[in-house]
Amino acid sequence: MKKTLALLLALVMMLSLAACGGDPETKDEFKVGAIYINSKSDTAGYTFAHHNGITTAMKSLGMDTDKQLVIVDNVPEDKQAVLDAVDTLVSNGADIIFGISFGYIDALEEASKEYTDVIFSHGTGYKANETNFNNYFGRIYQARYLAGIAAGLKSLETGNNNVGYVAAHTTDYAETASGINGFALGVQAVNPNAKIYVKNLNNWADEINEKAYAEELINSFGCGVISQHCDSAQPQIAAQNGKVFGCGYNSDMTADAPKAHLTAAIWNWNVYYATAIKAAQACEGDASKFVEKMGGNAYYGGLKEGFVDVSPLTENCAKGTKEAIEAVKKLMVDGEWDVFTGVKLNISVDAEGKVSVTKTNAALESNGLQYKDGNFKAPMENTVVVEAGGASVDDGVIKGSMNYLVKGVEEV
Repeated sequence: MKKTLALLLALVMMLSLAACGGDPETKDEFKVGAIYINSKSDTAGYTFAHHNGITTAMKSLGMDTDKQLVIVDNVPEDKQAVLDAVDTLVSNGADIIFGISFGYIDALEEASKEYTDVIFSHGTGYKANETNFNNYFGRIYQARYLAGIAAGLKSLETGNNNVGYVAAHTTDYAETASGINGFALGVQAVNPNAKIYVKNLNNWADEINEKAYAEELINSFGCGVISQHCDSAQPQIAAQNGKVFGCGYNSDMTADAPKAHLTAAIWNWNVYYATAIKAAQACEGDASKFVEKMGGNAYYGGLKEGFVDVSPLTENCAKGTKEAIEAVKKLMVDGEWDVFTGVKLNISVDAEGKVSVTKTNAALESNGLQYKDGNFKAPMENTVVVEAGGASVDDGVIKGSMNYLVKGVEEV
């Protein structure tokens, strides 16, 4: 019934356009649909970053966001709720639909089979097909490492080795585990004595506990820098209220906590959205060509593509932070080094602010877990700890199966 209704509505729209001399395949008639987990009116955080990315991309392509963008927001990670949102967007003529939350994955997979004439693109997921359904994510662990450098240098400056991290999840998802590990390794590159305390929300978005957990990390664990993998700026606000410092996520959170914020690991989602919209338009109405036009069904960009980065550093940062971050960023962009490549960076800043970066081979130790025969297992004789980025820590592990936390990280 849903598909029949959508087809009838589409026919009515086409007849109406024909009567006016319009062409439903022209660029001006192309419509973008989006499903958001939070409000499109958010001024910081996850949904804000995606919404800003979509609107920025559309404007760069000469599209009218008032007429060509249709949004259903505040959609929970409930399959029926997502399917209802899809129906709404299809009935409003969406040619491509972006679903930005991990928990939308099953609903979008089902919808892609029902609405084969519509393109579906799922953020942070892993499911896809070979025609009208892809997924997209990026090497945010690279940006988290850079933010970790800022946090580590600040911990040295303040003499406080305790760093806090409010996490949506921990080892349940490779996305969160790799982010925590990337940040921790960045902190440890400048402050090997640092300890990272992680509080697990077990929820992608929970503003009340995002703030409460940050406060607990400050008050109960003495954390002097608060980082995060959660949707709102509440951990940064808690950091400012607690007179400590912080590294945000998703978007620049300096305006939310100007006295605390150092920098944030951020997404330039417009890089992907512009690529996807152009590919969808190039399909000329044939949704089945989308994956081919994208060059595959999974997008995974990083610093090199400008897809991830850190926000402008604030005056709260320690001396040498800018120089240290620029030096490491260049290594990653040039392809000379990456976070999980079996080589540890040692970063130091002298009294004049001069930065030194050296490399050493190092093992990526987990909390009691080791890697053997393609699986993580309890320690046993003759097993070896996974090397940072060794043969086992490839993109598949970073994106899909990383389920450990590096040495120096403690979940509390």
